[in-house]
This record gives sequence, C-alpha cells and structure tokens, in this order.
Amino acid sequence: MDTIKKIQLKTKELSTIQLIVIFYLSALIVSTLLLKIPLAHRENVSLSFIDAMFTSASAISVTGLSVISLKETFSNFGIFLLCLILQLGGLGVMSLSTFLWIMLGKKVGLKERQLIMIDQNQSNLAGLVQLAKRIFIIFVSFELIGGLILGFWFKSYYGSTLTAFKHGFFASISATTNAGFDITDESLSPFSHDYFVQTVIIILMIVGAIGFPVMVEIYEFFLSTKQKKKFHFTLFTKLTTLTFVILTVVGALFIFLLDSHHFFANKAWHESFFYSLFHSATTKSAGLTTMDINDFTPSNQLFLSILMFIGGSPSSASGGIRTTTFAIVILSIIFYAQGKSSIKIFRRELHNEDVLKSFIVLTTAAFLCLCSIIVLSITEHGTLIEVIFEVSSAFGTNGLSMGLTSELTTFGKILIISLMFIGRVGIVTCLLILRGKGSKEKFNYPKEKVTIG
Repeated sequence: MDTIKKIQLKTKELSTIQLIVIFYLSALIVSTLLLKIPLAHRENVSLSFIDAMFTSASAISVTGLSVISLKETFSNFGIFLLCLILQLGGLGVMSLSTFLWIMLGKKVGLKERQLIMIDQNQSNLAGLVQLAKRIFIIFVSFELIGGLILGFWFKSYYGSTLTAFKHGFFASISATTNAGFDITDESLSPFSHDYFVQTVIIILMIVGAIGFPVMVEIYEFFLSTKQKKKFHFTLFTKLTTLTFVILTVVGALFIFLLDSHHFFANKAWHESFFYSLFHSATTKSAGLTTMDINDFTPSNQLFLSILMFIGGSPSSASGGIRTTTFAIVILSIIFYAQGKSSIKIFRRELHNEDVLKSFIVLTTAAFLCLCSIIVLSITEHGTLIEVIFEVSSAFGTNGLSMGLTSELTTFGKILIISLMFIGRVGIVTCLLILRGKGSKEKFNYPKEKVTIG
C-alpha cells in the first residue's frame, strides 16, 4: 500500500509534459510486448525484441518504416493488434483515453485536460473534452467509410470478400492515421493505374495530416450553415490550410518538373498527374507509394526529403516541423525583407513568441537531423541520399524508404526509433522536458547589439 502511495506522490510531482512522454513510452513498451505474443505471428516465424520494438515505435509514431515483412510475419490476429496500435498513434494517447473515460462514465479532471492540451498541441483548456470527442468521431467515421468503399472496390482484386475487406480496412486505417504500413509488401504499387483507389487514399491521407482542429472547425462550419449562424474560422485553420494546399500543389509541380525528362518522360498526362499529386500528398506523413522511390532522380529524392522534413499540420497524425512552423518562418523572412517588424496575415498579427518558437523548432530539428545523418552515414552502409531520405522519413513520421530500413544495424534501428518518437511527440514537447519548470528572472543586464549576418 505504501508503494502505491509513493508512486501516486511521484506521479503528482511530474509535469504534464513528462507524463505525456511517459504515456507514449508506456504505450511503446506495451505494444512491443503485444507484438511479441506468438499468436500474433505466422507459423514458424519468430520476431526479435528489437524488431518488435522498431515495429511498435513505427506504429505508435504512425511512421510506417519497417525492418520486417508485415505480410510474412504477422497472423490475422497480429494485423488486428497492429491496427489498434495505429489507432493509438494516429488519434493520440490522450484523445483515445479521453473517449474511453467518457464511455466508462469517468470524470475528466483538470490534470487529464492538461494532458489532452499538450497531446493535441492546444494553447488553452477550454472545450478540450468536446474536441477529443469530435476528433474521435470524425476520425473513425472516415476510417469506416474509407474501409467500406475500398473493401467493395478490392473485391475485383482479391479472391474472397473477407480478404478484400481485410485489405480495404487496413489500407483505410493506414492512410487515415498517416501510418503508411501495408500488408502486401508492395504498398500501393498494384494500384498505380487505379485512380479511384488513389483518390480515396489521398482524401484519407489529407484527413489525417491537415490537423484535427481544422477538421473539427469544418464540421462546425457545416453545422452553423444548417442552423444559419455566422461562423469564423480561426487564424490557425486559415494559415495551416493555405500552407497545406500550397505545399501539396507546389510539391506536385516540382516532383513532375524534377523528373520530367526521366521518370515522367514516357508517361501519359494522367499518369504523371497522379504520380506527382499522390507523392506530394503522401510526403505530408502518410508514406504510402504507388512506385519504387528509387526510380526518381536524386534531385527529386532530395526534394521529397525536404517535404517529409516539413511534414503535415500541427495537432494531426503527422510529424516533421509542421506546416505552420514552415509558414511562419517564410513569412518572417518576407516581412523582414520588406522592413516590417511584425507579421500580419488574414487581418491578424502573429505573436512574437510564436515566431521565435518557429525558428527554434526549425533550427533544433535541422540540427538533430543533420547530426543523425552524419552518424548514420558512418554506421550504416547506405549512400548519402539514402541516409538523408531515411532520416527525413523517420523525423517526419513518414515511412517512405529507398530500401535502407531493412539493412539498418541495431544502433541504426535505435537511432531511427528515437527520431520517430521525437517526430511524433514534437520538438516543442521535447524541449519543454529539457527546460523544466524554469524560474522567473530577478534582474536584467544592459542590452548590447551584436553583428549578425
């Protein structure tokens, strides 16, 4: 009894940020043990602890990088467990926990609300329980509808109805959670000319990557339209949606231009369009592909690495530095070049703290990825572009790979696991752990100018 009281006291002493990290680490350990269950494997197949941990970390962070063949390793029960882990990673530990608390009739207290706020990257406690409920309903609804549509469509690809729906629902969950896992060992290559499947997958990937608050606001907008009430989108929704659309369109254009004389040279316009658009959308975090990434030129592979490094929107199933960080950094450069001291957009002015935070996130992420690239270029046997691609994919919780994942050393696997974890939890959360509670400054020194640039 004394031990339980001590644990409770220790838990109360932990900060909200530390608890979130502990929850994700606990989820990683439990998921690893679940995937180690013999019932989860095919006959005569064994899974090492490091490979189980890598798969669990990839699922919890909804990355999709895999050092094993899911098709040849896991039984139907194992695939079911993997789907549950993907839900946990896609929705976030606290959003899923909140929904379960509500279902069980438990009260969601202040501490739980603080955990939801950090997990969903929100700035205040208002309406968090309602947000978590709507996120769950919207997210699962898209997964179910996507699974049913793909299940019926896949009946022409697979022999039995059961197999078709199994692949349909797994593909839907994988796309919506932005996990990028597949149980075919071919990703979406068999559907490289099936534009209906690609369109459904693109929509599901966008749902997972554009940001949960954005989806909730769109839902509220349609509700207010029915009730004939005025509705105003927040600056976050306007900025992140605009940035998301621009990155997707510009990304697709550059993907086509960089390979116009190579991969796309003999392709019809509709083939080029869907290859470009799909891979621009998938770099936000999904990691599903309709082709072999090695068929692209090195310049295109580097460009895809940049898109993966940026990732999707905040408060989504994606990783990376996030779209708003990228947008604020670009806006800061533009406004500074114009001689302006503040950033104004959509008739609103950005907080200086948000601008500073964006540059800190970008700098820290760039330094982290650069160090990882240097280390992996020494410990692994891949080319430099393969290492850059792998690091960007892990940090952006993407899952695209040029083939290096299956050849990683144990050290390489641990480093990639760390990058996937940081990419999912977020740079800001990780920095807040290091910062601690901090203390108020009691005095200031005289300020002095320093030459920069």
